[in-house]
Amino acid sequence: MNNPTPDKDLAVFEGNFTQQEPIPESAIQKAVEVMRGGRLHRYNLAENEILSETSALEVEYAQYQNADYCLALASGGYAIQTALRAVGVGMDEKVLTNGFTLSPVPGAIAAVGAKPVLVECTDDLVIDLSHLEKQIIASNSKFLLLSHMRGHLADMDSLDHLLKEHNVLMIEDCAHTMGASFNGVKSGNHGAVGCFSTQTYKHMNSGEGGFLTTNDAEIMARAVILSGSYMLYERHAAAPPAEVFKTIKLKTPNCSGRMDNLRAAILRPQLESLDDNCDRWNQRFVTIKNILQSSNVFKLPASHKDADEVFSSFQFSINALSEAQHKLFMEGCMQRGVELKWFGAEDPKAYTSRYDSWHYIEPQPL
Repeated sequence: MNNPTPDKDLAVFEGNFTQQEPIPESAIQKAVEVMRGGRLHRYNLAENEILSETSALEVEYAQYQNADYCLALASGGYAIQTALRAVGVGMDEKVLTNGFTLSPVPGAIAAVGAKPVLVECTDDLVIDLSHLEKQIIASNSKFLLLSHMRGHLADMDSLDHLLKEHNVLMIEDCAHTMGASFNGVKSGNHGAVGCFSTQTYKHMNSGEGGFLTTNDAEIMARAVILSGSYMLYERHAAAPPAEVFKTIKLKTPNCSGRMDNLRAAILRPQLESLDDNCDRWNQRFVTIKNILQSSNVFKLPASHKDADEVFSSFQFSINALSEAQHKLFMEGCMQRGVELKWFGAEDPKAYTSRYDSWHYIEPQPL
């Protein structure tokens, strides 16, 4: 590990691990139709048009998710913020969440004026249930924002039992688990609300975008008004009936963050092929996993026996290396054309940051 320079005879990878596949031609054609019609705003309907592209997408994703209601939004992060507000998280409220996650998760908590309470992760990169229980008791929090970080699912049955015991409501950040399930229940359906992302590096690609799903009519009604429906909530086909909005519509602020018809048009054909793509991505994941497992160097996170996960990225740890050796290892990989993102680094880089670099929250050593 003293010299990161690779042997000149070794192959160098010249591809791009993070380059997305092209948008399907059917999605491109639909997007062009929307642009030619000029009706990009989700509530802008042509005469005799019943559903906009966005409303149709919400219906289809609710069916896919086996959820009663679905709301399409401007981003996954905005979906989380909307969910937090819709379940009643208030100013200075303490919200439990993973210490191992991406910065938009604690960022969403901070954005609604609440305070993140960080919870440890296990060696398998899922939330530590024993530490979670300690933090529930210590903080007296009644909300958990659970991040299924990088697609790894915790023991959701045990987690459900723990949360019910302490009367804690859960919002699931499913940005990395679209299409995954635990014990036959789709990810996002264990908590009160599921939040999904369609940002470019997720399972469906609209550049930015997200979904909020729930079976709770009042939560959904508040989310629809929060999203910026004005008084056009009856144009949401995957939402509760109009009478549910009567006591909510004048008490809930408009925090505009709608999805538009152009992004919805791009997403609808991708939803049709989502399960096939998930199977294809998992096959690639298993290929890499089998190679790395043949070495004693790499520690790979284990999956729970009841978890049916979907992986769009790959994680491992090398516990025997010092910080300096980690840096040399990454330099050597980069020279071979393989860029690694290290969550142990002291300083944040690109999308990767460590919990102690979020200086807008109270310091919490993990």
